[in-house]
Amino acid sequence: MKIKTAKFEISNSDYSKCPVGNKPEYAFIGRSNVGKSSLINMLTGNKSLAKTSSTPGKTLLINHFLINGEWYIVDLPGYGYAQRSKDAREQLKRIIEDYVLEREQMTNLFVLIDCRLKPQAIDLEFMQWLGENGVPFSIVFTKLDKLGKVAGAQAVAAYKRHLLQSWEELPPVFTTSSQDGRGRDEILDYIDQINQSLQQQ
Repeated sequence: MKIKTAKFEISNSDYSKCPVGNKPEYAFIGRSNVGKSSLINMLTGNKSLAKTSSTPGKTLLINHFLINGEWYIVDLPGYGYAQRSKDAREQLKRIIEDYVLEREQMTNLFVLIDCRLKPQAIDLEFMQWLGENGVPFSIVFTKLDKLGKVAGAQAVAAYKRHLLQSWEELPPVFTTSSQDGRGRDEILDYIDQINQSLQQQ
């Protein structure tokens, strides 16, 4: 799939105020500072589309980007930023859960994981929650350029083994780097396959 146009459309904190219509939405989520904005910019080929920041937890809203006039990339707030107040964390949790569970146009959720980290309880619990609620999702390992080829493959394999201790099967898994473009074609092809299957229904 080629991305010809990618434009910001709307930001808000209420899933019911997201764009009307039935265009499929592919949402991206992960712990704060996992490289979400950088990945979205890499996928779209637009370095300034999603605002990147060195400050964790910068994204506080649901951001919609219209791709090729046909479908949306949705940038969701990061979770697990400990320095927020309890009230702020609860508010973010509500924004995320409402969108994920109630937004009918949400077609697939890409859960981003920093490949350098061992499995974190907050990510495992979030993915478990997605599974329990029947939410279609994929796992995207980020920052593969930070590890050598062998070390990166070993880290991803170890993470998969950990998941298979409690899961019967894994969702689709992608390995990416916003620095060298790794994984871009695989993710876009996956989205394209889903879009085509939706058109045939």
